[in-house]
Amino acid sequence: MYNHHSTTYNSMLEIPPIDVGPTNNLHAVRCFLYPIYASANKRPLLTLTSRNQMGILQFHLRREKDQEIAPEYSYSLSSEQSLPSVSSLTSKQQLSITGKYHYITTFKAHTSSISSLTLAGKNLFSGSSDNQIRVWSRDPSPIVQNLMAYGESAVKSMVVCGDKLFTGHQDNKIYVWKLENDVADDDNPKLTKSTYVTTLPTLNDRVTKMFLAKNYVKIRRHKRSTWVHHVDAVSAMALSRDGSLLYSASWDRTFKVWRTSDFKCLESVWNAHDDAINAIVVSTDGYVYTGSADRKIKVWRKPAGEKKHTLVDTLEKHKSAVNALALSPDGSVLYSGACDRSIIVWEKGISGESDGDERRHMVVAGALRGHIAAVLCITVAGDLVVSGSADKTVRIWRRGIDGKKYSRVCVLEGHNGPIKCLAAALESCSCSDADDSGSSYLIYSGSLDCDVKVWRVWVPFL
Repeated sequence: MYNHHSTTYNSMLEIPPIDVGPTNNLHAVRCFLYPIYASANKRPLLTLTSRNQMGILQFHLRREKDQEIAPEYSYSLSSEQSLPSVSSLTSKQQLSITGKYHYITTFKAHTSSISSLTLAGKNLFSGSSDNQIRVWSRDPSPIVQNLMAYGESAVKSMVVCGDKLFTGHQDNKIYVWKLENDVADDDNPKLTKSTYVTTLPTLNDRVTKMFLAKNYVKIRRHKRSTWVHHVDAVSAMALSRDGSLLYSASWDRTFKVWRTSDFKCLESVWNAHDDAINAIVVSTDGYVYTGSADRKIKVWRKPAGEKKHTLVDTLEKHKSAVNALALSPDGSVLYSGACDRSIIVWEKGISGESDGDERRHMVVAGALRGHIAAVLCITVAGDLVVSGSADKTVRIWRRGIDGKKYSRVCVLEGHNGPIKCLAAALESCSCSDADDSGSSYLIYSGSLDCDVKVWRVWVPFL
């Protein structure tokens, strides 16, 4: 559907041509351009305007030399309901639950758009298009942060596995860092220092694969590469339940499997999708879910005794690029966010349950609506579902006890740019809102406005 290049655009003043193919879905095109052009954090030089069934969509893609300002995007969407064929899991008549929320603080240190957030222990890690990985105290009072690592290109994704931090980058590589605790003062939050370990694929993987022709795959036209290499940005990563395997997804339409003990590449699922893969999650029972700009979500699993993953199911309901995936804690519910402004809720099919005449691994339960622009990220904390959007807001829903209906909790506003990444966790420390009648959560939101904001949300027990 779309063709894009792996070139890093931060230092370029001219934008290369983009072939969007025979598509009328400009809503998806705009969302697809976000991760490529917003990372440079420059004022746009070219405006593309088109009208379709979703309304008027404008893309400002111009760059001005030596002018560092927040990216700007204009859009005007019609009032037409997104995905009208999918029923809503909330209704206008349904009252929101009585909850409390407030803004706590803003983490300011990055000089470009925030692209990834991850929580580990007492720390929050943030990755940015300024190539920096920073670590913050999870408790925002007081604000304490360190520049932990500096990559060679924009950070696109991160995961923590034990004492290792894996970071996926725009330059097609995965960097591995060893985390070291600063134990000088046990009374203060333990921030981490890092030591560079290696780059994936490792030198050993590269050397052992380069001599045999069977290890090469065609990537575009007459160019070839060994199967252990990603050939475009590493857009998402996830870990297996026991942490022994790392899954990496890329805009090169593949996902790869790495062993975390020795960093060996075990498998590459080539051409897993027809377009860039934007999201990957792994369930506790071993299913791998990938979401792509081709509008599809694919389900994969490695059968017992086999060495390779096979396709289990293809989930097709979104009408534009899929940007985000998240699983409920038990893995029974999948949430997918896309440029069609909706979050689709998928539930594992009960034995014998089908979609039409075909038995499916996942069936559509309904949709969560409210965003007026593309959904770019989703995270789950307990029974809370948190989503971030190009409309610059964070929306929070709560899953009911029966799992069939969702209550609207709140809308968090304050960012000056699209919300690109989220992290959320139950707050362990006591706060003024926490009592025996409810739970308090900390929500972290990263935006293209270069800031990470921290919010506290309190919800009553069901």
